[in-house]
Amino acid sequence: MDKSDITLERMRTFVRVAERGNLSAVARELGIGQSTVTRHLRELEEAVGVPLLSRTTRRVTVTEEGSRYHAHCALILRLVEQAGDEARGTRGAPAGTVRISCTATFGVLHATRLVFAFQDRYPGIGIDLNLTDERVDLVREGVDVALRLGPLADSSLKLRTLGQSRRLLAAAPDYLAAHGTPSVPQDLSGHEGIRMSNVAGGDTLVLQGPDGARHAVPFGGRLRVDHGLAAREALVAGRGIAPAHHWLVGDLLAAGRLKAILPDYALPSVPLSMLIVPERAGIARVRLLVDFLIERIGGIPGIEPPRAER
Repeated sequence: MDKSDITLERMRTFVRVAERGNLSAVARELGIGQSTVTRHLRELEEAVGVPLLSRTTRRVTVTEEGSRYHAHCALILRLVEQAGDEARGTRGAPAGTVRISCTATFGVLHATRLVFAFQDRYPGIGIDLNLTDERVDLVREGVDVALRLGPLADSSLKLRTLGQSRRLLAAAPDYLAAHGTPSVPQDLSGHEGIRMSNVAGGDTLVLQGPDGARHAVPFGGRLRVDHGLAAREALVAGRGIAPAHHWLVGDLLAAGRLKAILPDYALPSVPLSMLIVPERAGIARVRLLVDFLIERIGGIPGIEPPRAER
């Protein structure tokens, strides 16, 4: 084995192919041709002396030897990157790129502004912001940090609860003038509901009254949408009543374009969480972004502090 053939570039290519399982996707990510990716893998396997990947016409999988080698390569690459960060930190401002995945609607309305402010503070750091409501595999997609609304399953990622997103019922004044304003939860059954098709349990609303009693009421309607911005537009257009995050409609409420319905009855809040890939958490630019988001998220209207754990 010629150790000179085991380069960081070939290691990096192998690690990303092992994680993504797709040569063309890695080629696009790294900005190189697919033939270069194939050559890097072939030369690395020849240098190591064992097959690291198993290839078929449809997919690429990691061999047993490749799995062990991947763990070591990932560690080496992380240490190299951290060493570079520390060296640059002694001479100037942090640099490099951080990849963020964020819930789509929250990203459009709020995370983008946080990114702008972060880059104003750290102009040398690039941001690759991916907006999606899909639960993407952060390691596989090369994401460093993710912001997610809703309960999250246990995983190997570092989880930080940023706060609770407060929700309320809202409708346009024109809709209420035409159909009446509900005064108790049971009145909702006679109204048009705007429902989210990608949220479980949307056919029933659960509200907590001022006396602490829970009210579960049917919630129907002719319109379902799968994006928060579409629900926002439907509300403004007077298509019905919808449960909405305060950060989604707060500006419309303040402008009088929407009204809060049943303000004495509370909808369950939704956790807003940050997921961090553990192998990336120690990198200076990722750490700076994490600290910045923790500092700023609480300033968004409708995001309440995390609940104390019992």
